[in-house]
Amino acid sequence: MSEEAPAPAFDTRVSSGRAIRTPKTAELVARKLRRMIVDGELKDGDHLPHEASLMEHFSVSRPTLREAVRVLEAERLVEVRRGSRAGARICVPGPEVVARPASLLLELAGATVADVYVAREAIEPAAARLLAETGSDEAIDELERLVDETIPAAFAEGTFGQAAAELHLRMVQLAGNASLALIAGMLHEIYERHTMNVTRESMQRDAADYEDNYKLFVRSQRKFIRILRARDGDAAFTHWQKHMAAVRELVVGGREDTQVRDILD
Repeated sequence: MSEEAPAPAFDTRVSSGRAIRTPKTAELVARKLRRMIVDGELKDGDHLPHEASLMEHFSVSRPTLREAVRVLEAERLVEVRRGSRAGARICVPGPEVVARPASLLLELAGATVADVYVAREAIEPAAARLLAETGSDEAIDELERLVDETIPAAFAEGTFGQAAAELHLRMVQLAGNASLALIAGMLHEIYERHTMNVTRESMQRDAADYEDNYKLFVRSQRKFIRILRARDGDAAFTHWQKHMAAVRELVVGGREDTQVRDILD
C-alpha cells in the first residue's frame, strides 16, 4: 500500500473551501493609514501628507496610493476635495456611519419604531446607572445646563422634541462607555426624525398638551440630576426606566406598528 501524500505545510484553502486572498498593496496601505488615524497620529481635521511624501513613505505608485485613499474615503475616514483646492482631510465619522446601513437592515427586516424604542430602553437606564456611579461632576454639570438652558430655549423655538432626543443621547455619551454611546448614537439617528414629526404634530394639535409634556420632562430631568448628585446608581436606573416608559406613551403610543424607514428616504 502506498503511503498517503503528506499534507502541505501551508494549505492555501481554509476549511470552508474558500481560497485565502492576499490583500492588495492598496489595502495594506489603507490599513496602515487607518491605524495611524486610530492611534491618533492623524487627527480629525488633519490633511494627509502630499502624495509624493506618502508614495515615498510606503514605496508605492501614485495609482496604488490613490486607490488606498479611495478605500478610506468609502469608510468615511477621509474626505477628498477635488479641483483647484484638491486634497484629502481626515474626517473621523460619527454614529451616522452605522445608522444608514442599520436603518436599511431594520427596514428590510420589517422592524418597527417600537422595536427601536425597546432597544433604547435596554441601553439608556444602564448608562444612567454608570453616570451616577462613575460619571464626573463636570458631566453632571453639563447635563444640568442642558436641562436648565438648552431645553427651555428649544421649547420656545418649537424644537423641544429634537432637543429632548439629543439630551437622551448626551446622557449616554456622558456616562463614559464608548460601546453604549455608539449604539445609542446609531439608534438616535434612526429614531430622531420620528420623534421630531410626533412632537410637531403634538404642537399643532394641542398647544396645552405640548406645554404640559415639556414641563413634565423638565421636572423629571431635574429629579434625575438630584439623583446623580447623590451618586445613587440604583435610583438613577429606576428613574430613567420610569422616565422612558412615560416618554414611550407620548411618542410611540398608537404608533407601535410604524415601520422603520431608511433614514435617507
